[in-house]
Amino acid sequence: MKDTMIGVDLAKSVYQLHGATMTGEIKFRKKLSRLQFCRFMADQSPAIVVLEASGSAHYWARELGKLGHEVKLIAPQYVRPFVKRQKNDAADAEAIVIAAQRPEMRFVVPKTEDQQARAVLFRFRERLVHQRTEQMNALRAILYEQATVSR
Repeated sequence: MKDTMIGVDLAKSVYQLHGATMTGEIKFRKKLSRLQFCRFMADQSPAIVVLEASGSAHYWARELGKLGHEVKLIAPQYVRPFVKRQKNDAADAEAIVIAAQRPEMRFVVPKTEDQQARAVLFRFRERLVHQRTEQMNALRAILYEQATVSR
C-alpha cells in the first residue's frame, strides 16, 4: 500500500524532495543531486510521486514508474497557489504535495517517448514555418523599399 506521497521539484542539478504521509504529516525533506535522487528513489518503497509537469517530468515519470512508484504530474499553475512562503525549490516541493492531496486536483497524463518525439517534430516544424514567414515578410519589405514590387 502506498502510504507516502513524495513531491519532487526538478531542477538542472539539485532536486528538492518533500515526503509526507497521506494525511499530510511530514516524513522528510531532502536536497539531492541527480545521482543521489536515482539511488534514493530506487531504495524507497512504492509511493505516490508527484512532479510539476515539464519536459523532463515525463522522462522521470517513466523512470520512476519502472521502479514501482505511482507517478502523477501536476500543471505548475495548480501548484502556485499552495506555495506558503517565498518561492524556492523546497517550498515548491512542499506545495506540490499539498496541491496533489486535494481531492479535486486534476493531473497531467505522462507522455510516452513516442509522444514526446512527435511533439518535438511538431514544434520544430512550427518554428521552421514561422521563420520562413518572417524571412518572406522581410524580403517583401526590402523589395517594397526598392520599389521593385507593386503593392
